[in-house]
Amino acid sequence: MRLTRAHARMALGLGRDTVSGVVLAGRLRRYFRRLITAEEAMAELRRRHEQRERIFLDVVRRSIWAHPGSPYVALFRAAGCTAADLDELVTREGVDGALKTLFDRGVYLTVDEYKGRRPTVRGSTTVDVRPALLRNPVARPDILAQTSGSRGPRTVTGFDLRFVRDCAINTRLFLDARGGQDWLKGDWEGPGGGAAFRLLKFNSFGAPPAAWFTRNPRDVLRQPTEVNAEFMRLGGWLADRPFPEPVYVPHEAPLPIAHWMRDVLSTGRTTHMYGFVSSIVRLCQTAFDAGIDLTGTQFTLIGEPITAARLATIRRSGAVGVPRYGTIEVGPIGYGCLNPAASDDVHVQTDRLALLQAGPGHASGLPPEAILITLLSPTAPFIFLNVSMGDQARLTHRSCGCAMERWCRGPHVDTILSYEKLTAAGLTLLDTDIVKVLEEMLPGRFGGVPTHYQLVEDEQADGQPCLALLVHPAVGPIDEPAALAAFRAGIGADGGVWDTPGFLRLERRAPEPTASGKILHLHLWKQKPPG
Repeated sequence: MRLTRAHARMALGLGRDTVSGVVLAGRLRRYFRRLITAEEAMAELRRRHEQRERIFLDVVRRSIWAHPGSPYVALFRAAGCTAADLDELVTREGVDGALKTLFDRGVYLTVDEYKGRRPTVRGSTTVDVRPALLRNPVARPDILAQTSGSRGPRTVTGFDLRFVRDCAINTRLFLDARGGQDWLKGDWEGPGGGAAFRLLKFNSFGAPPAAWFTRNPRDVLRQPTEVNAEFMRLGGWLADRPFPEPVYVPHEAPLPIAHWMRDVLSTGRTTHMYGFVSSIVRLCQTAFDAGIDLTGTQFTLIGEPITAARLATIRRSGAVGVPRYGTIEVGPIGYGCLNPAASDDVHVQTDRLALLQAGPGHASGLPPEAILITLLSPTAPFIFLNVSMGDQARLTHRSCGCAMERWCRGPHVDTILSYEKLTAAGLTLLDTDIVKVLEEMLPGRFGGVPTHYQLVEDEQADGQPCLALLVHPAVGPIDEPAALAAFRAGIGADGGVWDTPGFLRLERRAPEPTASGKILHLHLWKQKPPG
């Protein structure tokens, strides 16, 4: 293969993390020697299901019992559970039954405990828990990515290439079920997110990915995660599995992506793009306004709640959007049902994880529909055993008749929302109320689409906290007092601080994206440093 100027600039411009980058490039050459076929994917999936108990016990043995400093060792001891007891419990009750028994005995972590925001206390035992203590001691940090920072500081997570391949098997089967073997695959995310992880999965089967769009100019992408991604591209070139050159496309101006999709569609091919829900909504609305027909385009929607209102905007452009539920720490949790009962209905990937609901009246204090996750992948970045990430969902067991049922043996989950309380300007706000008002009530009455409205925490000139209701200029003329009154009525904001002059105001500007490009319903103001 000929070394182009672009490849030379890429190699010469990498001034940091050179040793780890060269190691990664070498590992990628080996990684790409064997691409994932449909037959291999199905065979591996059968193995995972058939050996689920053995895999779970092996993960616990290698990554928990072999490391006395693991918080889970202390939790097991507090529960009076030895390694032999666990073996017997799993043999008798299976993985899911054993996890329920462990949960009832105190072997779990709430989201506040997992993030170190509250002490982990079980009886007379206090356990030191921090995300760093839950990192998998046997996994390699080959590929770096950052969390989105939606609910806290952005943190870097390392992915083992073996874990990437494990996840790529599920991605391949998901796309095959949708008829996507020959789709042109792409990704549109912010810097440092899961783009590198996602593109590497795409490159593990079929044709190499065709497009990589990023929300930040390349001249500012000098973080370790981005340098790591450059070495990933170099390794792909060496292995004759090239990655596309990242193209800067900001959230507010996605028209270049719409034009690329239109050009591909005109050739009879199908484009498939991964992206945050709010970004894809903006893309589809922009294409619709510009008269660009996206009929036939396929999206996999990630990172944010997938409501009926957002999905309707995507469909109006002619495109198809299917959800994927997951997190940076866990990877994919569920892929969208193709005959869904709700807009965010997904099949849980029980070959890679186990999912448990808290149930009513549990000693943990978790909401009844709170979900707890246990990872079964031996090389996952973290060891999760009954860990709550702050989400709740409806869990159902049903036969949906979609193509995913061929390989998904687990339950469905839908109506996925955070149960963590949203606190802004000294108030506790319900996420469900805000979502309904911003995505349904206000657009329905005043116009626009769901991502045209956002609530932002701010401060007044005297330093007192306040809230701003952002309304995108694209909505057009609006009766501001009526919009504020409708917002207050929708969330039940009656009297008290809400009547304080200046506490709630309406601003005509675009909603604020996070560093990774999400448009959250509530954007929290961050204290600026003095001077």
